[in-house]
Amino acid sequence: MSVFITSLVLWLLLTKFTYSELLAGVIVSILVALTLRKYHGIKYDWKLLWRFIYYVFAYLPVFVVEMIKANFDVAARVLNPKLPLNPGFVEIKTDLKGEASKLFLANSITLTPGTLSIDAKGERLFIHWIDVKSMENKEKYISQRFEKLLKGVFE
Repeated sequence: MSVFITSLVLWLLLTKFTYSELLAGVIVSILVALTLRKYHGIKYDWKLLWRFIYYVFAYLPVFVVEMIKANFDVAARVLNPKLPLNPGFVEIKTDLKGEASKLFLANSITLTPGTLSIDAKGERLFIHWIDVKSMENKEKYISQRFEKLLKGVFE
């Protein structure tokens, strides 16, 4: 049902609100939902509206600010070769339990310039980071801001 709703809403956002478009959207959404029903595990519940509002007004502003800060950091490193580069891999332990919340955390980290999510195994994420300063408190620096808010959205 969740794939059907998501597909239909996306269809309606991308097309005009006519009866023929609505009918075509329902048919396509049913076909997509039937095709993908065994591949998805994300379910909608009654708290979805509140989670969406929390996502838009709490998570997205923090994500945008962190992304802008990371863009300036990477741009400064490109423009000033004297700034140090300490690339390396970092293992982060997450307290997030749901697959969707871990996916959003990994994608948020990857979309922040200077970091790239490489792998996820259980409660661990493996990240390539442009500036590994020290091995202490590495988890808090990369994921702390995102993880607390994502827990409020998904769990």
